[in-house]
Amino acid sequence: MAYKITDACLSCGSCEDQCPVSAISQGEGQYVIDADTCISCGSCADQCPVGAIEEG
Repeated sequence: MAYKITDACLSCGSCEDQCPVSAISQGEGQYVIDADTCISCGSCADQCPVGAIEEG
């Protein structure tokens, strides 16, 4: 199951560089994860300083 970024996102960008398949990009107001590209590895969730990324 793909990960998703919640409203707790601070738009710091630390997750984007951690994604091995480049599924994360800047959206309107916060970062977003492309569910079709996400491989559910969890690297982004481990990197998020506020815990704003969860399995969705």
